[in-house]
Amino acid sequence: MKYLRYHIILFLALTLACQRPAATTTKLYYPPKDDGQADSWVHLWSEKAGMNAALLDSAVAFAKTQETQQMKPDFSTQEEIFGTLLGPMPTSRATTNGIILRHGYIVAEWGDTRAVDPTYSVAKSVLSTLVGISHERGLIPDINEPVAKLIHDGGYESVQNRDITWADHLHQTTEWQGELWGKNADFVGKEAFGRGERKPRTLQQHGTYYEYNDVRINRMALSLLRLWKKPLPDVVRDEIMNPIGASDTWRYIPYPVATADIDGADMPSVSGGTRWGGGLRISARDMARFGYLYARQGRWQDRQIVSPDWVKQATTPDPVGPDYGYLWWLNTGTSQSGKKPWPDAPATSYAALGAGSNTVWVDPEHDIVIVWRWHNGSPNELIKRVLAAVK
Repeated sequence: MKYLRYHIILFLALTLACQRPAATTTKLYYPPKDDGQADSWVHLWSEKAGMNAALLDSAVAFAKTQETQQMKPDFSTQEEIFGTLLGPMPTSRATTNGIILRHGYIVAEWGDTRAVDPTYSVAKSVLSTLVGISHERGLIPDINEPVAKLIHDGGYESVQNRDITWADHLHQTTEWQGELWGKNADFVGKEAFGRGERKPRTLQQHGTYYEYNDVRINRMALSLLRLWKKPLPDVVRDEIMNPIGASDTWRYIPYPVATADIDGADMPSVSGGTRWGGGLRISARDMARFGYLYARQGRWQDRQIVSPDWVKQATTPDPVGPDYGYLWWLNTGTSQSGKKPWPDAPATSYAALGAGSNTVWVDPEHDIVIVWRWHNGSPNELIKRVLAAVK
């Protein structure tokens, strides 16, 4: 009789356990180094991550239908869109793919997330991180001081350029005037700039006018090269990618024409995107690690790669221009339009964005990172579906 009671109690306990919602895991987790072989990044059942499995599956199903129409699979429209190439382009790319993290664990993944493709202006947020590291190392004592105090290569000597600060570069409000690597900062010329050609206009004072401008970010990258005195791909590898356990597949490819004399040695200077070829080529998985670094306030395991103060500054909007921080796109709704770029997302969320579209979206409130590549839709359409799955 006692055995019967025992089995009845056991049966009831198991039944209740199956009916009870799975407990949400809150254990802090960092994926181990990606060796390119075994998949050591833990995949967590969505219910254990506090997410509804059916709704999350529905979000992923939606994402799979949103293949980009902007960027052809063979990049044949690259020059039509952006103008004459300065660097190499691959001959093909992956189809739309992505990865969703919750508390650092993979809760969803689709497509070829190991494909190493151009990520376009997501590279700008990587360069922003290098500025933060440079500041914390003392290479840039004050980002609000003129770049000309540290860089003496002729790029900041004119009346228009001499008072430009590092913060102006990070906010894209420099109004820097000049030419670099064969491209003028005015973006004048259809052959040189494709659909991105600008009409001539009167330049404003630094810090007062926002313009999304790759020539000026390339100028910032050259200034960083002069500070570090070693190629920035090496700096990115040593200071960011290796510490976060990224794979060895990513590449940061400079234009062949972009070289500078650094203490008598020719060194390559990188770009802030892939507008004219080259640029940062990286997998969705490695991009997710970079986003997760910011979700963890610049810390990776026992190493503070960039300070929480810098993460806060980088994700604080500038009053000039759109909802924009230090080369990160924000969602505060404090720009002149008063509208949030992702209406269904928290105001505290932010993203690194690149053409294509390439998206690394970070949501500190829900501890979620979404990487979505080669999609044709608004990130908000996926974000709202993923957030609907959060319990």
